[in-house]
Amino acid sequence: MAEAKRDYYEALGVDRSADEAAIKKAYRTLAKKYHPDINPGDAEAEKKFKEVNEAYAVLSDPEKKAKYDQFGHAAFEAGGGGGGFGGFGDFGFDMSDIFSSFFGGGFGGGGSARRGPVRGDDINVRLTLSFEEAVFGVKKEISYQRVQKCSDCAGSGAEKGTSPKTCTTCGGSGRVRVQQRTPLGMMQTQKACDACGGKGKIIEKPCQSCRGNGYVRATKKLDVSIPAGIDDGERIVLRGQGSDGRDGGPAGDLYIYVSVRPHAVFEREGTDIYCEIPISFTEAALGAEIDIPTLEGTEKYSIPEGTQTGTTFTLRQKGVPVVNSKTARGSLHITVTVEVPKNLSGEQKDLLRKFAESRGESNTKGREKFFKRFFK
Repeated sequence: MAEAKRDYYEALGVDRSADEAAIKKAYRTLAKKYHPDINPGDAEAEKKFKEVNEAYAVLSDPEKKAKYDQFGHAAFEAGGGGGGFGGFGDFGFDMSDIFSSFFGGGFGGGGSARRGPVRGDDINVRLTLSFEEAVFGVKKEISYQRVQKCSDCAGSGAEKGTSPKTCTTCGGSGRVRVQQRTPLGMMQTQKACDACGGKGKIIEKPCQSCRGNGYVRATKKLDVSIPAGIDDGERIVLRGQGSDGRDGGPAGDLYIYVSVRPHAVFEREGTDIYCEIPISFTEAALGAEIDIPTLEGTEKYSIPEGTQTGTTFTLRQKGVPVVNSKTARGSLHITVTVEVPKNLSGEQKDLLRKFAESRGESNTKGREKFFKRFFK
Protein backbone atom coordinates (compact mmCIF):
# COMPACT_ATOMS: atom_id res chain seq x y z
CA MET A 1 0.00 0.00 0.00
CA ALA A 2 1.36 3.44 -0.93
CA GLU A 3 2.34 5.66 1.98
CA ALA A 4 -0.27 8.35 2.64
CA LYS A 5 0.92 11.89 1.98
CA ARG A 6 1.20 14.27 4.89
CA ASP A 7 -1.01 17.33 4.95
CA TYR A 8 0.91 20.12 3.18
CA TYR A 9 0.30 22.60 6.02
CA GLU A 10 1.56 20.02 8.51
CA ALA A 11 4.62 19.36 6.34
CA LEU A 12 5.56 23.05 6.52
CA GLY A 13 4.50 23.38 10.17
CA VAL A 14 2.03 26.23 9.59
CA ASP A 15 -1.67 26.75 10.31
CA ARG A 16 -4.22 26.61 7.50
CA SER A 17 -4.77 30.34 8.07
CA ALA A 18 -1.07 31.12 7.41
CA ASP A 19 -0.48 33.92 4.91
CA GLU A 20 1.96 33.92 2.01
CA ALA A 21 4.81 35.39 4.07
CA ALA A 22 4.44 32.79 6.84
CA ILE A 23 4.34 29.94 4.33
CA LYS A 24 7.45 31.23 2.59
CA LYS A 25 9.34 31.72 5.86
CA ALA A 26 8.48 28.19 7.02
CA TYR A 27 9.56 26.75 3.68
CA ARG A 28 12.91 28.56 3.69
CA THR A 29 13.68 27.35 7.21
CA LEU A 30 12.87 23.71 6.47
CA ALA A 31 14.44 23.66 2.99
CA LYS A 32 17.67 24.94 4.48
CA LYS A 33 17.49 22.42 7.34
CA TYR A 34 16.98 19.41 5.05
CA HIS A 35 18.98 20.57 2.02
CA PRO A 36 20.98 17.68 0.47
CA ASP A 37 24.16 19.76 0.51
CA ILE A 38 23.90 20.05 4.29
CA ASN A 39 22.81 16.45 4.81
CA PRO A 40 24.83 14.40 2.30
CA GLY A 41 23.76 10.75 2.18
CA ASP A 42 20.88 11.27 4.64
CA ALA A 43 17.89 9.53 3.03
CA GLU A 44 15.44 10.80 5.66
CA ALA A 45 16.55 14.41 5.16
CA GLU A 46 16.25 13.99 1.39
CA LYS A 47 12.72 12.66 1.82
CA LYS A 48 11.71 15.62 4.00
CA PHE A 49 13.39 18.05 1.58
CA LYS A 50 11.24 16.69 -1.27
CA GLU A 51 8.15 16.79 0.97
CA VAL A 52 8.53 20.47 1.91
CA ASN A 53 9.28 21.41 -1.70
CA GLU A 54 6.15 19.64 -2.91
CA ALA A 55 4.09 21.33 -0.19
CA TYR A 56 5.50 24.77 -1.03
CA ALA A 57 4.93 24.28 -4.78
CA VAL A 58 1.20 23.97 -4.03
CA LEU A 59 0.71 26.39 -1.14
CA SER A 60 2.72 29.20 -2.78
CA ASP A 61 0.46 29.11 -5.85
CA PRO A 62 -2.91 30.81 -5.07
CA GLU A 63 -4.82 28.73 -7.63
CA LYS A 64 -3.33 25.41 -6.52
CA LYS A 65 -3.71 26.38 -2.86
CA ALA A 66 -7.41 27.09 -3.36
CA LYS A 67 -7.90 23.67 -4.94
CA TYR A 68 -5.95 21.98 -2.16
CA ASP A 69 -7.93 23.79 0.55
CA GLN A 70 -11.15 22.52 -1.07
CA PHE A 71 -10.24 18.99 -2.13
CA GLY A 72 -6.96 18.13 -0.39
CA HIS A 73 -4.54 15.81 -2.18
CA ALA A 74 -7.37 14.54 -4.37
CA ALA A 75 -7.25 17.85 -6.27
CA PHE A 76 -4.02 16.73 -7.95
CA GLU A 77 -4.75 13.06 -8.44
CA ALA A 78 -6.40 11.44 -11.42
CA GLY A 79 -10.09 12.27 -11.27
CA GLY A 80 -9.49 14.81 -8.49
CA GLY A 81 -11.22 18.13 -8.14
CA GLY A 82 -14.52 17.32 -6.52
CA GLY A 83 -15.12 13.63 -7.07
CA GLY A 84 -18.08 11.80 -8.60
CA PHE A 85 -21.43 10.90 -7.17
CA GLY A 86 -21.00 7.14 -6.77
CA GLY A 87 -23.33 4.86 -4.90
CA PHE A 88 -25.11 3.48 -7.99
CA GLY A 89 -22.47 1.12 -9.37
CA ASP A 90 -24.87 -1.84 -9.26
CA PHE A 91 -26.95 -0.29 -12.04
CA GLY A 92 -24.00 -0.19 -14.47
CA PHE A 93 -24.02 3.51 -15.35
CA ASP A 94 -22.25 6.73 -14.43
CA MET A 95 -24.46 9.15 -12.50
CA SER A 96 -22.91 12.06 -14.39
CA ASP A 97 -24.52 10.74 -17.58
CA ILE A 98 -27.91 11.57 -16.11
CA PHE A 99 -26.87 15.19 -15.59
CA SER A 100 -25.48 15.21 -19.11
CA SER A 101 -28.79 14.16 -20.57
CA PHE A 102 -30.74 16.75 -18.57
CA PHE A 103 -28.37 19.71 -18.77
CA GLY A 104 -26.45 19.14 -21.98
CA GLY A 105 -23.09 18.06 -20.59
CA GLY A 106 -20.57 19.88 -18.47
CA PHE A 107 -20.36 17.17 -15.81
CA GLY A 108 -17.88 14.93 -17.59
CA GLY A 109 -18.65 11.25 -17.16
CA GLY A 110 -19.11 8.45 -19.63
CA GLY A 111 -15.33 8.11 -19.94
CA SER A 112 -15.24 10.76 -22.66
CA ALA A 113 -12.32 13.11 -23.10
CA ARG A 114 -13.29 16.77 -23.24
CA ARG A 115 -13.41 18.10 -26.75
CA GLY A 116 -12.16 21.47 -27.90
CA PRO A 117 -8.89 23.28 -27.10
CA VAL A 118 -7.03 21.89 -24.09
CA ARG A 119 -4.24 23.84 -22.40
CA GLY A 120 -0.91 22.03 -22.02
CA ASP A 121 0.38 20.95 -18.63
CA ASP A 122 2.55 23.21 -16.50
CA ILE A 123 6.01 21.88 -15.67
CA ASN A 124 7.95 22.38 -12.43
CA VAL A 125 11.76 22.45 -12.44
CA ARG A 126 14.07 22.92 -9.46
CA LEU A 127 17.27 24.89 -9.95
CA THR A 128 20.03 25.03 -7.33
CA LEU A 129 22.26 28.11 -7.28
CA SER A 130 25.33 29.09 -5.33
CA PHE A 131 25.00 32.03 -2.94
CA GLU A 132 26.96 34.26 -5.33
CA GLU A 133 24.90 33.24 -8.38
CA ALA A 134 21.71 34.21 -6.58
CA VAL A 135 23.17 37.54 -5.45
CA PHE A 136 24.69 38.68 -8.74
CA GLY A 137 22.48 36.84 -11.24
CA VAL A 138 23.59 34.23 -13.75
CA LYS A 139 22.59 32.58 -17.03
CA LYS A 140 21.84 28.88 -16.66
CA GLU A 141 21.01 26.16 -19.13
CA ILE A 142 18.19 23.98 -17.86
CA SER A 143 16.99 20.69 -19.29
CA TYR A 144 13.54 19.26 -18.74
CA GLN A 145 11.00 16.84 -20.20
CA ARG A 146 7.90 18.18 -21.95
CA VAL A 147 5.10 16.81 -24.12
CA GLN A 148 5.14 18.36 -27.58
CA LYS A 149 3.57 17.88 -30.97
CA CYS A 150 5.09 15.08 -33.02
CA SER A 151 7.20 16.72 -35.70
CA ASP A 152 6.51 13.92 -38.19
CA CYS A 153 2.71 14.21 -38.16
CA ALA A 154 2.36 17.80 -36.83
CA GLY A 155 0.19 16.49 -34.01
CA SER A 156 -2.44 14.77 -36.15
CA GLY A 157 -1.38 11.25 -35.16
CA ALA A 158 -1.72 10.08 -38.78
CA GLU A 159 1.12 8.83 -40.96
CA LYS A 160 2.65 11.36 -43.37
CA GLY A 161 0.52 11.82 -46.44
CA THR A 162 -2.66 10.74 -44.62
CA SER A 163 -5.10 12.43 -42.28
CA PRO A 164 -7.60 11.32 -39.61
CA LYS A 165 -11.10 10.47 -40.86
CA THR A 166 -14.34 11.64 -39.30
CA CYS A 167 -15.86 8.84 -37.23
CA THR A 168 -18.98 7.53 -38.99
CA THR A 169 -20.42 6.08 -35.80
CA CYS A 170 -20.75 9.38 -33.93
CA GLY A 171 -20.50 11.73 -36.91
CA GLY A 172 -17.46 13.41 -35.40
CA SER A 173 -19.13 14.42 -32.14
CA GLY A 174 -17.25 11.86 -30.05
CA ARG A 175 -20.44 10.85 -28.18
CA VAL A 176 -23.35 8.54 -28.84
CA ARG A 177 -26.79 8.22 -27.24
CA VAL A 178 -27.69 5.00 -25.44
CA GLN A 179 -30.62 3.64 -23.46
CA GLN A 180 -29.73 2.83 -19.84
CA ARG A 181 -31.63 1.44 -16.90
CA THR A 182 -31.45 3.80 -13.93
CA PRO A 183 -33.16 4.02 -10.52
CA LEU A 184 -35.54 6.45 -12.25
CA GLY A 185 -36.40 4.01 -15.04
CA MET A 186 -35.12 3.77 -18.61
CA MET A 187 -33.39 6.93 -19.70
CA GLN A 188 -31.54 8.08 -22.77
CA THR A 189 -28.03 9.21 -21.92
CA GLN A 190 -24.78 9.94 -23.72
CA LYS A 191 -21.47 8.20 -23.52
CA ALA A 192 -18.13 8.30 -25.30
CA CYS A 193 -18.15 6.73 -28.72
CA ASP A 194 -16.47 3.32 -28.54
CA ALA A 195 -15.41 3.45 -32.18
CA CYS A 196 -13.21 6.56 -31.84
CA GLY A 197 -12.72 6.68 -28.07
CA GLY A 198 -14.59 9.99 -27.84
CA LYS A 199 -12.23 11.81 -30.20
CA GLY A 200 -14.58 12.09 -33.17
CA LYS A 201 -11.76 11.03 -35.51
CA ILE A 202 -10.36 7.69 -36.55
CA ILE A 203 -6.74 7.25 -37.59
CA GLU A 204 -6.47 4.50 -40.16
CA LYS A 205 -2.68 4.67 -40.51
CA PRO A 206 -1.06 5.80 -37.23
CA CYS A 207 2.18 7.78 -37.29
CA GLN A 208 5.10 5.50 -36.47
CA SER A 209 6.93 8.14 -34.43
CA CYS A 210 4.14 8.87 -31.95
CA ARG A 211 2.08 5.69 -32.50
CA GLY A 212 -0.96 7.71 -33.41
CA ASN A 213 -0.96 9.84 -30.29
CA GLY A 214 0.12 13.00 -32.09
CA TYR A 215 2.37 13.99 -29.21
CA VAL A 216 5.73 12.78 -27.92
CA ARG A 217 7.77 13.33 -24.77
CA ALA A 218 11.01 15.14 -25.54
CA THR A 219 13.89 16.82 -23.72
CA LYS A 220 14.11 20.57 -24.10
CA LYS A 221 17.11 22.73 -23.24
CA LEU A 222 16.64 26.37 -22.45
CA ASP A 223 18.98 29.23 -21.50
CA VAL A 224 17.45 31.10 -18.58
CA SER A 225 18.61 34.45 -17.20
CA ILE A 226 18.42 34.40 -13.41
CA PRO A 227 17.97 37.97 -12.08
CA ALA A 228 20.38 39.36 -9.50
CA GLY A 229 18.95 39.25 -5.99
CA ILE A 230 16.70 36.22 -6.38
CA ASP A 231 16.18 34.44 -3.07
CA ASP A 232 15.84 30.87 -1.89
CA GLY A 233 12.29 29.57 -2.40
CA GLU A 234 11.37 32.09 -5.08
CA ARG A 235 10.32 31.05 -8.57
CA ILE A 236 10.59 32.18 -12.16
CA VAL A 237 7.66 31.67 -14.53
CA LEU A 238 8.27 31.23 -18.25
CA ARG A 239 4.95 31.47 -20.05
CA GLY A 240 4.30 28.97 -22.82
CA GLN A 241 7.39 26.86 -22.12
CA GLY A 242 5.46 23.94 -20.60
CA SER A 243 3.87 21.09 -22.53
CA ASP A 244 2.07 21.81 -25.81
CA GLY A 245 -1.69 22.16 -25.74
CA ARG A 246 -4.07 19.94 -27.68
CA ASP A 247 -6.66 20.76 -30.32
CA GLY A 248 -5.39 24.33 -30.62
CA GLY A 249 -5.03 24.93 -26.91
CA PRO A 250 -2.14 27.05 -25.57
CA ALA A 251 1.03 25.58 -24.12
CA GLY A 252 1.44 25.35 -20.37
CA ASP A 253 3.99 27.32 -18.35
CA LEU A 254 7.39 26.42 -16.96
CA TYR A 255 7.90 27.10 -13.24
CA ILE A 256 11.51 27.25 -12.07
CA TYR A 257 11.79 26.92 -8.28
CA VAL A 258 15.07 28.26 -6.93
CA SER A 259 17.14 26.73 -4.14
CA VAL A 260 20.20 28.63 -2.90
CA ARG A 261 23.11 26.86 -1.22
CA PRO A 262 24.25 28.33 2.13
CA HIS A 263 27.33 30.55 2.23
CA ALA A 264 30.35 29.81 4.41
CA VAL A 265 30.45 33.34 5.90
CA PHE A 266 27.25 35.25 5.14
CA GLU A 267 23.68 34.73 6.34
CA ARG A 268 21.00 36.30 4.18
CA GLU A 269 17.67 37.77 5.24
CA GLY A 270 15.86 39.36 2.31
CA THR A 271 18.28 41.85 0.75
CA ASP A 272 20.36 42.23 3.94
CA ILE A 273 23.35 40.03 4.76
CA TYR A 274 24.97 39.32 8.11
CA CYS A 275 28.33 38.00 9.27
CA GLU A 276 30.46 37.81 12.40
CA ILE A 277 34.06 39.05 12.55
CA PRO A 278 36.48 38.12 15.36
CA ILE A 279 38.71 40.90 16.71
CA SER A 280 41.41 40.81 19.34
CA PHE A 281 41.12 42.24 22.85
CA THR A 282 43.66 44.92 21.95
CA GLU A 283 41.83 45.91 18.75
CA ALA A 284 38.59 46.23 20.68
CA ALA A 285 40.16 48.34 23.40
CA LEU A 286 42.29 50.64 21.23
CA GLY A 287 40.31 50.62 18.01
CA ALA A 288 41.76 49.39 14.74
CA GLU A 289 41.42 49.23 10.99
CA ILE A 290 40.44 45.69 10.09
CA ASP A 291 39.65 43.73 6.92
CA ILE A 292 35.98 42.83 6.55
CA PRO A 293 34.37 40.59 3.93
CA THR A 294 31.87 42.05 1.47
CA LEU A 295 30.12 40.58 -1.54
CA GLU A 296 32.75 42.18 -3.76
CA GLY A 297 35.75 41.06 -1.66
CA THR A 298 37.54 42.35 1.44
CA GLU A 299 37.81 46.01 2.31
CA LYS A 300 39.13 48.12 5.20
CA TYR A 301 36.87 49.25 8.02
CA SER A 302 37.76 51.30 11.12
CA ILE A 303 36.28 50.16 14.41
CA PRO A 304 36.32 52.67 17.27
CA GLU A 305 38.17 52.18 20.53
CA GLY A 306 36.21 50.58 23.34
CA THR A 307 34.18 48.38 21.00
CA GLN A 308 32.28 45.74 22.94
CA THR A 309 31.73 42.17 21.83
CA GLY A 310 28.40 41.81 20.00
CA THR A 311 28.52 45.33 18.56
CA THR A 312 27.03 45.47 15.06
CA PHE A 313 28.15 47.88 12.34
CA THR A 314 25.92 48.48 9.32
CA LEU A 315 27.22 49.28 5.86
CA ARG A 316 24.50 50.64 3.58
CA GLN A 317 24.25 49.55 -0.06
CA LYS A 318 26.61 46.61 0.58
CA GLY A 319 23.93 43.93 0.68
CA VAL A 320 22.01 42.03 -1.98
CA PRO A 321 20.69 43.87 -5.06
CA VAL A 322 16.93 44.40 -5.22
CA VAL A 323 15.51 42.30 -8.06
CA ASN A 324 14.95 44.36 -11.22
CA SER A 325 16.59 47.45 -9.72
CA LYS A 326 19.80 48.91 -11.15
CA THR A 327 20.89 50.72 -7.98
CA ALA A 328 18.96 49.64 -4.88
CA ARG A 329 20.69 47.19 -2.54
CA GLY A 330 20.31 45.97 1.02
CA SER A 331 22.81 46.44 3.84
CA LEU A 332 25.75 44.48 5.19
CA HIS A 333 25.67 43.95 8.97
CA ILE A 334 29.00 43.14 10.65
CA THR A 335 28.91 41.88 14.25
CA VAL A 336 32.25 41.79 16.06
CA THR A 337 33.16 39.19 18.68
CA VAL A 338 36.05 39.99 20.99
CA GLU A 339 38.43 37.06 21.44
CA VAL A 340 39.83 36.80 24.97
CA PRO A 341 43.52 35.86 24.86
CA LYS A 342 44.50 32.38 26.10
CA ASN A 343 47.74 30.75 27.27
CA LEU A 344 49.20 34.01 28.60
CA SER A 345 52.74 33.99 29.92
CA GLY A 346 53.45 35.01 33.48
CA GLU A 347 54.77 38.37 32.34
CA GLN A 348 51.66 39.01 30.27
CA LYS A 349 49.42 38.15 33.21
CA ASP A 350 51.35 40.54 35.46
CA LEU A 351 50.93 43.30 32.90
CA LEU A 352 47.18 42.70 32.77
CA ARG A 353 46.92 42.76 36.57
CA LYS A 354 48.80 46.04 36.69
CA PHE A 355 46.53 47.39 33.96
CA ALA A 356 43.44 46.39 35.96
CA GLU A 357 44.88 47.96 39.14
CA SER A 358 45.62 51.19 37.31
CA ARG A 359 41.95 51.39 36.33
CA GLY A 360 40.74 50.44 39.78
CA GLU A 361 39.14 47.28 38.41
CA SER A 362 38.48 44.12 40.38
CA ASN A 363 36.24 41.14 39.86
CA THR A 364 34.64 41.62 43.27
CA LYS A 365 33.68 45.25 42.62
CA GLY A 366 32.30 44.35 39.20
CA ARG A 367 30.05 41.64 40.63
CA GLU A 368 28.88 43.89 43.45
CA LYS A 369 27.69 46.48 40.94
CA PHE A 370 25.91 43.77 38.98
CA PHE A 371 24.00 42.33 41.93
CA LYS A 372 23.03 45.75 43.28
CA ARG A 373 20.69 46.10 40.28
CA PHE A 374 18.58 43.23 41.60
CA PHE A 375 18.96 43.53 45.39
CA LYS A 376 18.36 47.16 46.22
